[in-house]
Amino acid sequence: MADKILDLNRTVHELCTADPGILPLLAAAGFTEITKPGMLATAGRFMTIPKGAAMKKLDLAMIKSRFEEAGYIVKEEIK
Repeated sequence: MADKILDLNRTVHELCTADPGILPLLAAAGFTEITKPGMLATAGRFMTIPKGAAMKKLDLAMIKSRFEEAGYIVKEEIK
């Protein structure tokens, strides 16, 4: 089985296109609007998880923890 990688430098759209299992995890972590029609294709094309967390005042450490619990390896190298 291939490792499930969550690259925090990629946009939400890129992440969800590569792995549709990310979308419900994002919604459960507080990004509820991302499930609305069109949001992934619009805001998701430029928004990263850290940017979205800062904008919505969500705890990034909690989000990373949820993904790790779901079996993801969180990658967050700064470009």
